[in-house]
Amino acid sequence: MRHLLCAASLIALTTSAYAQDRAVPPTDAATATSASDDGGQFGLPEITVTARRRAEDAQRIPGSLSVVGGELLDRSYTVNTQQLSQLVPSLNYSSANPRNTAFTIRGLGSSVVAVSQANDGLEPGVGFYVDQVYHARPATAAFDFSDIGQVEILRGPQGTLFGKNSTAGAINITTRAPTFTPEATEEITIGSFNFIQAKAAASGPITDTLAFRISGVSTRRDGVIDNVRTGRDQNQIGNQAVRGQLLFKPSEMFQIKLSGDFTNFQSNCCTQVYYRVATRDVPRTATRQFAGPTGLAAQFNYTPPSTNPYDRVTDIDAQLGVDTNEGGVAAIADWNLGGATLTSVSAWRFWNWDAANDRDYTGIPIQIEQHIPSRQDQYSQELRLASNGDHALSYVGGLYFFRQRVEGRPISIYGSAAARYLIGTTTGANATPVPANLIDGYGTDGRTDFQSNSYAAFGEVNWRPADRLTLTGGLRYTYEHKTGTYDTFVFGGPATTSTALINARLGILRGQTYAAKVNDGALTGRANIAWQATDNVLGYASYARGEKSGGINMSGLPLNDQNLPAVGTAVVRPEKNTAYEVGLKTRLFDNRLTFNIDAFYTRVTDFQTNVSDTRAAAALRTYLANIPKVTSKGVEADAIAAITRDLSLRASVAYADGKYDSYPTGPCPIELIGNTAASCNLSGTGLPGLPKWSSTVGSDYIVPVETLGGSVFAHADANYRSKQFGDPTGSRFTTIGSYTVVNGSVGYRSSKGWELAMFARNLFDRDYIQNVTIQAGNSGLILATPSDPRTIGVTFRAHQ
Repeated sequence: MRHLLCAASLIALTTSAYAQDRAVPPTDAATATSASDDGGQFGLPEITVTARRRAEDAQRIPGSLSVVGGELLDRSYTVNTQQLSQLVPSLNYSSANPRNTAFTIRGLGSSVVAVSQANDGLEPGVGFYVDQVYHARPATAAFDFSDIGQVEILRGPQGTLFGKNSTAGAINITTRAPTFTPEATEEITIGSFNFIQAKAAASGPITDTLAFRISGVSTRRDGVIDNVRTGRDQNQIGNQAVRGQLLFKPSEMFQIKLSGDFTNFQSNCCTQVYYRVATRDVPRTATRQFAGPTGLAAQFNYTPPSTNPYDRVTDIDAQLGVDTNEGGVAAIADWNLGGATLTSVSAWRFWNWDAANDRDYTGIPIQIEQHIPSRQDQYSQELRLASNGDHALSYVGGLYFFRQRVEGRPISIYGSAAARYLIGTTTGANATPVPANLIDGYGTDGRTDFQSNSYAAFGEVNWRPADRLTLTGGLRYTYEHKTGTYDTFVFGGPATTSTALINARLGILRGQTYAAKVNDGALTGRANIAWQATDNVLGYASYARGEKSGGINMSGLPLNDQNLPAVGTAVVRPEKNTAYEVGLKTRLFDNRLTFNIDAFYTRVTDFQTNVSDTRAAAALRTYLANIPKVTSKGVEADAIAAITRDLSLRASVAYADGKYDSYPTGPCPIELIGNTAASCNLSGTGLPGLPKWSSTVGSDYIVPVETLGGSVFAHADANYRSKQFGDPTGSRFTTIGSYTVVNGSVGYRSSKGWELAMFARNLFDRDYIQNVTIQAGNSGLILATPSDPRTIGVTFRAHQ
């Protein structure tokens, strides 16, 4: 917290500024907060959101949400969802690479273990939407933002209003729409590590009833991790995106918008570096541990290139690279029927993924190839009817269909050092000698096929029995049918007839063939009471039930004590969520200050997560399972103040206490894993990836300079996160320490429509860890992704 206070003091001293969830746009800051040019009243602008599928003032919605406008994204140089989490304290992001991306809100959603999202049978608990279209794989959220209007982060169970059922919350992104007034923007940014980003957008009329919009972004950056073995830099950035839209509006009663987009990411990415070595609290054979005079590193005469993760060096010897792309088409039609609006959202999307990784993260040739080429196709159709106007009774109701298919090809191949590193020099009760090349070239290949069909009917009604009292009730029925097939085989390695050696090799990697299905129907809903005590004070209380349907383990099954696949783990049960929330939303001091606060309590039974398989030596690192009970509770508050017409300040804070209430047979922390597998009671352990405290402070300041024909502006923000667990076991060796990140920019904006700015992300070059991984084989080696170093750059923007 000391670092946060220092950052806040710095921001106050420099009078930089930060607007609220969608505060005063810098281009309008001098006028948007003033009522007149002669010293009249000034205040904060109204924030309009569509969280309930109608345009509403955010301060009148009885629920917790944050809204980040496109202008704020530009000012803060927030270019992707990872950086978005620095603006919204309750949103947490974890990603070892684009495929292995996970979001949590209030600690809930999907497991934030580094490889959690590699399992195609796991449904995310945080829904991700772009222009009302649900994106089934969180990997598609790893790309850079392009031409964004605003981002809404909805906290708590969603589903009675739109789209896919999401138990933890939703990220709802709206891009800028076509306009009938010609406009264009261009932007070029250059910065540290040869960072270069170009953005452009154009919109205007084709006819009186047809308008277009086209936008694109291209980003390049050198890697920030040096490979001392190959001389190449790793963890580069290389992505580009294009989006085109057509808006046909023959009358005020009907419109249809057609859109298509394509995004790709190609780079020498993504790896981790040495973080630390776990010391054992229970005995483990010295020769089976990474460190020590007789440890595995010593046996191979291996020394890590650095034991300081912030040196950002590696010596991985296997191929590395990411090649992924996604895109799709959508049609959104709105028909005003007078008393209500009928909306249709039709979409098809695809996602292709391939990446090469060095999963041992060292220069020792243990695993020489690992990647899972995948292809996803999804189709969705939503029909929604929403009442128009402000009446005593309003409603939203609809039908939703979603189909998803993910096909994959899991490929792993081991190298010349794998046998000694993963098995040892002898194996079995008779201590059979293990040839050094026993699994050299030994690998797996095959096919996986996961399919899901989801059908839902939903509705929500708001009733105002008295002038300032509103009662809300919503229901959703969802039926899900999922099937999964997993079929892999092993190949390679030297021939052997020894039963002990064959079993040892199969203990590392074996072919598996199985099929599973899930049929699940659930009725969920919510109830809410809201009291508009005054025009500027709203209080509310809500109750919600959500359910995330059952899942299928699509990453192979763990092994039991007999070294055989545990077929009982193929299917996981549905996850049930019960949430309570109370809150207060206020406007104070003639609308110069907004202050919102809420308290929440969420109980989840049969919580779905990826847990480590302590019995597997290398091949199966995680698998899907249910945790009996999880709870998350806390308090969130945010405030924004218009100090003057030129200065606005913002502060947000979230306190969350999330833990496993009942987890009697969980995987053990790495320090408690000896020579034999055992389970540990993790009840009471905190949820991974959830800091107890997270906060953001910031400000925006703009000074008109008449002599220059424009204005000078400054922006700064600081995000603090307390320490958090990096894996589900609560190991002290995977703990991520607290940190504060400060970002800022300063520049000049001309009245002729252009601006020039200098920016810094991670201004004070703060070193921190983003996520951690335990090396397969339980050697005790812990890997981590270090923070990006300070990035300084210059941006030129123009608007016509």
